[in-house]
Amino acid sequence: MPASQPAPGIIGPFAGLDVPWLLRMRAESRRNHPFLIWAPFEGPARKWSYGEFHERVGALAAGLARRGVKPGEYVLIHLDNCIEAMLAWFACVELGAIAVTTNTRSAAAEMEYFAGHCGAVAAITQPAYAELVSANCRGLRWIAVISHDAGSTPAQGAPRGDSFESLFANSADRPRRATDPFAPCSVQYTSGTTSRPKAVLWTHANALWGAKINAAHEDLHAGDVHQTYLPLFHTNALAYSMLATLWVGASCVIQPRFSASRFWSVALEHDCTWTSTIPFCMKALLEHEIPKSHKFRLWGTAVSEPPPFAAFGVKTIGWWGMTETITHGIVGEVDQPNTPMSIGRAAPEYQIRIVEDDGTPTEVGGTGNLLIKGIPGLSLFSEYLHNEKATRESFDEHGYFITGDRVTLLDDGFIKFGDRTKDMLKVGGENVAASEIEQVIAVVPGVREAAVVAKKHPMLDEVPVVFIIPQAGVKGAPADLHDTVMAACRNGLADFKVPREIHFVDDMPRSTLEKVAKAELRKMLG
Repeated sequence: MPASQPAPGIIGPFAGLDVPWLLRMRAESRRNHPFLIWAPFEGPARKWSYGEFHERVGALAAGLARRGVKPGEYVLIHLDNCIEAMLAWFACVELGAIAVTTNTRSAAAEMEYFAGHCGAVAAITQPAYAELVSANCRGLRWIAVISHDAGSTPAQGAPRGDSFESLFANSADRPRRATDPFAPCSVQYTSGTTSRPKAVLWTHANALWGAKINAAHEDLHAGDVHQTYLPLFHTNALAYSMLATLWVGASCVIQPRFSASRFWSVALEHDCTWTSTIPFCMKALLEHEIPKSHKFRLWGTAVSEPPPFAAFGVKTIGWWGMTETITHGIVGEVDQPNTPMSIGRAAPEYQIRIVEDDGTPTEVGGTGNLLIKGIPGLSLFSEYLHNEKATRESFDEHGYFITGDRVTLLDDGFIKFGDRTKDMLKVGGENVAASEIEQVIAVVPGVREAAVVAKKHPMLDEVPVVFIIPQAGVKGAPADLHDTVMAACRNGLADFKVPREIHFVDDMPRSTLEKVAKAELRKMLG
């Protein structure tokens, strides 16, 4: 695997720069221009200018330092979309701490793992999740809680933890540290083919790369307004939307989450011109009236120009990327025609290979394994935190990152998504490892073996379905085994990972004596 830092004498594109520099520069050049526009479901929208946001970030960074957070330490940010999530992320980054953004649909066991694995020293969360974080993230020195639940009034009384507002100090005392583009910046936990999510570590250079290259791929400009409702704890909203907006000095409208009934009213109120979306959202929007006039000029999603969505009257570019690539390794053309249903062409910032299992190039029209080459710490993630083996094994002998995805090479260099690594599912935009679900079910009393596969779903793309061989066979299985398995899944997994169906079988089709033939299980689902 290539080194994550340039060789001596090599000047990288972000030499001497970091994320605080970008925010400071924008605060100076676009001081009164709206940066983040918070559009909650309750109450009026509020605009935060670049200057105002920069000042608040400095005050929070100073407050975190006052509370004992040191450079290099990890801080959990367990928040739904809100301005506080972005204040916390930028304040950690400015201080030199590492912002760890976690999925707010995570179960107790997952939160315990996240906090313990990274060694988080503190957490910032919201009332709905305060008890979950407090009870399961035991190594934290303190927890701070914002005043609302993504814009809504909290359902319960005063939560455990400090007030988020109490963290702020004087912005004049904002921390100063040496600029290092290859210093750690943030962590996102992403599902892989192992049973536990891997912690993808970004450097400041990674974040700046995501800001600059995403903006270029999306043809973003200072006059654009980017509507953002996908989760900010994921790369799509964080880098494709928010950081790209910051790079060009545009405006980013943040909604608590996707709402088909609220999408168009917010888009029209704020003259939104761009959105990054997913097919699930687009399908839901088709069920609502489309305005005769709006300001959207481009959308980005999984595939280019999907015919069912022509009704929106917006050019839609496809793309492919991962948390590990920070931006799109494959992207549709903004100014040229795209092959419908393709994910675009290889982005010029990367090298792409499509190969057979034996490493030979895949012919046009064939489906092969997708490999991507970039520079770790710059155009590729820095490492999997505390997992040198996984980092090393993610690259082939030529330095290409092994994505685990399969794609089809079309004419004219266009690429179409083929399928995923067999044990990965895509549930409503969330990556889910089948093995993670299987390990939860395997320890349930009465279960001899479990195999999870994806079932197609009209809205969520895929949902998990599990086949189980009971210890005593189907006829001898306890009457409550179904409910026991479901209870274990709900207790140990995020809600989107919980199986939608359970099928009890006496045996499973196998490709070898030990290996379940999951392709055959999928056929059994029809």
